[in-house]
Amino acid sequence: KVLVEKMADINLKEVTLIVGVVTACYWNSLFCGFVFDDVSAILDNKDLHPSTPLKTLFQNDFWGTPMSEERSHKSYRPLTVLTFRLNYLFSELKPMSYHLLNMIFHAVVSVIFLKVCKLFLDNRSSMIAALLFAVHPIHTEAVTGVVGRAEILSSIFFLAAFLSYTKSKGPDNTIAWTPIALTVFLVAVATLCKEQGITVVGICCVYEVFIAQGYTLPLLCSTAGQFLRGKSNIPFSMLQTLIKLIVLMFSTLLLVVIRVQVIQSQLPVFTRFDNPAAVSPTPTRQLTFNYLLPVNAWLLLNPSELCCDWTMGTIPLIESFLDIRNLATFAFFCFLGALGIFSLRYPGDSSKTVLMALCLMALPFIPASNLFFPVGFVVAERVLYVPSMGFCILVAHGWQKILNKSVFKKLSWVCLSMVLLTHALKTLHRNWDWESEYTLFMSALKVNKNNAKLWNNVGHALENEKNFERALKYFLQATHVQPDDIGAHMNVGRTYKNLNRTREAEESYMMAKSLMPQIIPGKKYAARIAPNHLNVYINLANLIRANESRLEEADQLYRQAISMRPDFKQAYISRGELLLKMNKPLKAKEAYLKALELDRNNADLWYNLAIVYIELKEPNEALRNFNHALELNPKHKLALFNSAILMQESGEVKLRPEARKRLLNYVNEEPQDANGYFNLGMLAMDDKKDTEAEIWMKKAIKLQADFRSALFNLALLYSQTAKELKALPILEELLRYYPDHIKGLILKGDILMNQKKDILGAKKCFEKILEMDPSNVQGKHNLCVVYFEEKDLLKAEKCLVETLALAPHEEYIQRHLSIVRDKISSSGFVEQPVFPADKTSGEEGDKLPAENIKEIRSESRPTQIMKTIESKSKKQLAKNADKETPQKTTKDIKEIEKKRVAALKRLEEIERILNGE
Repeated sequence: KVLVEKMADINLKEVTLIVGVVTACYWNSLFCGFVFDDVSAILDNKDLHPSTPLKTLFQNDFWGTPMSEERSHKSYRPLTVLTFRLNYLFSELKPMSYHLLNMIFHAVVSVIFLKVCKLFLDNRSSMIAALLFAVHPIHTEAVTGVVGRAEILSSIFFLAAFLSYTKSKGPDNTIAWTPIALTVFLVAVATLCKEQGITVVGICCVYEVFIAQGYTLPLLCSTAGQFLRGKSNIPFSMLQTLIKLIVLMFSTLLLVVIRVQVIQSQLPVFTRFDNPAAVSPTPTRQLTFNYLLPVNAWLLLNPSELCCDWTMGTIPLIESFLDIRNLATFAFFCFLGALGIFSLRYPGDSSKTVLMALCLMALPFIPASNLFFPVGFVVAERVLYVPSMGFCILVAHGWQKILNKSVFKKLSWVCLSMVLLTHALKTLHRNWDWESEYTLFMSALKVNKNNAKLWNNVGHALENEKNFERALKYFLQATHVQPDDIGAHMNVGRTYKNLNRTREAEESYMMAKSLMPQIIPGKKYAARIAPNHLNVYINLANLIRANESRLEEADQLYRQAISMRPDFKQAYISRGELLLKMNKPLKAKEAYLKALELDRNNADLWYNLAIVYIELKEPNEALRNFNHALELNPKHKLALFNSAILMQESGEVKLRPEARKRLLNYVNEEPQDANGYFNLGMLAMDDKKDTEAEIWMKKAIKLQADFRSALFNLALLYSQTAKELKALPILEELLRYYPDHIKGLILKGDILMNQKKDILGAKKCFEKILEMDPSNVQGKHNLCVVYFEEKDLLKAEKCLVETLALAPHEEYIQRHLSIVRDKISSSGFVEQPVFPADKTSGEEGDKLPAENIKEIRSESRPTQIMKTIESKSKKQLAKNADKETPQKTTKDIKEIEKKRVAALKRLEEIERILNGE
């Protein structure tokens, strides 16, 4: 025992070598992004965010889905998610830190594995096994793929639990309970990292019986037989062993019961595309499942062709006993059986080493073997992370046997060096495949062209780059490889929609819909199809509702999806949006309330309900729902923006600081959205903070040079603060983009006439307004003022008469007409005026003021309420906002009226001067 413990010690030189080799093989993984399953586990997983309560990690699965939901994969790994959350805390969604931690964990596993190897191998062979494990290319999926951390982290506690158990044998074969208690604890921790961690208990049991106690299978059978025949009692050592095994098995059973409770006694729902053999009849199912074992073994032996996805048609089903692939299965079981008989039948260190290697290969693989329950894949390279440990021990042990034959000594060293070097280079090269989704799936297609999922995923990668034409080719190829793949037809439909080919999009969605299984009375629908396939109804309805005449048809599709799954939350969300479009806000409210019954922690739902209350003219309720959305997600961009606008338009001064705070948070989240800066500028104008308003408006214009409202309101701000000449270039820019901007033309004409004394320029502005809108009173009146300034009194009189006809109740026009007529009379014109006028004298050079533009408060603000219903899928996350420009609010109208009164008072003062009062 002392010798074994001494051999199990590892020194700094060995640790340094292993860490160096791991770093050399995986340094380039630091430059890879989030790909494949990383998108769901990292990018789309809200459990990583600090705003999510920690307890939620223990209620949701690995992908952030509540364990109670049917769509959950039931993969319960809260401790692994906790490490992702720590990554997020330090670097948010920058992938380098995630990859770095994976690499460190892999180095830790390799070092611990070296310590385990020294229990069964000599120092040199142990080092060879550990180095082979460190460089083996099969591990790239577990190490370079971020979600593979579940395998690595579980392996750390898996090996630690085993090492702890090896110390449970005390002096004179007594039981050391502390290592056993620590083992049980570490098993629980390993299981919370990934489910296969519990299989270490089986390895501990084998170790106890055949290694620690030294039994062989014949000796064990002989002892048991004598006891059953009553010829002898149970040996004390065997009794001690039984007690330890009972404690281990009871602890394992307790963990299993807890795990079953966590998944609520429900297995995850997989489709025949994920694991075709699982839904195949006998003997196809059994023959295929057995054949998968030598396939996995071959990947360990020859990892030259690696693939990130082995589902669907990757490995054709074995439907007959005459299939030649059955020979591989037979040869594999013969070899495995021979090793098993050797290790169990004969005593000696060699047989013990082989036995532990076989246990490490077989037992951790059982959860992925389809033996007890079907899994959601055919082959997965990352699940071979722990089984490869047994493989590496076998290789190192075999190499040592060959090395002992002096004739093969040099050759064995050369072969070993070649294996380690080629494996290391393969690993280094394979890491680059994980650089992006496109490179990953293209590398997979080189290995396997019969998997429609790979063609789909290349299409998704191109789709994310907005390369829809190329994406369409891959999606179409997926439908050719697997004609009954519902998801592939949905992808084709979505891409046609993105290409604005709506007819082809509808045909593709209809094809996908025709492949859906028909509802069978009394049979649970969800058990026969993946929940995300029901999105075909949502996508088809979303497509056809663009046609106003087909809104009812779209509603029927939403209701059909709901009838299939009353808990289909997305159907209620999309239907609520449609009902708003159909001007049925009360029914939309019902739809959203139903969705909230299914998911009260969905910030998007509370946001959408707020939009409904805006339609129902209930701003207080709308604001309350916006606030609820922000409680759940303080960074909800749309809720931040629209709640701020709602507060701003309420007219309540006490709400302005909070509105400003939310807009600042919004621009922090969306620094490239000019609307945020524009509305901060409008808020500053409301608060009479002219300098601040100018800064925000300039930022908005810098981001969006043709921002109509920002350009106009900045010019208006300058004109209100006696900086009219600074307003002119802004107005020139506005009118360059929008030549028909009437308010801009009025403001420009006013500045040209009153500040620049450019009567001709002002006249062109007002004439252009009347070309576009002959009934525009302000433009018409200001043109009359131009005629007056040009001393064409008769033309000014005629113009004012026409203006008065357009606005007979405007007193200032009547007064200005009187002033012009008085001017005509005092100048001695013989022409009879159009209307009789009092003859009042006026002084030469009297001025008639233009109707002041400063009555105009502001342009209508864009992006006031974004009626957005947000939908998410595994490969796509899309947020589109329908922007509305609302009518002026009561506050705006009051402000305009106030300024109008002030302008009229100024006019009266000027008129008194003109009339000599």
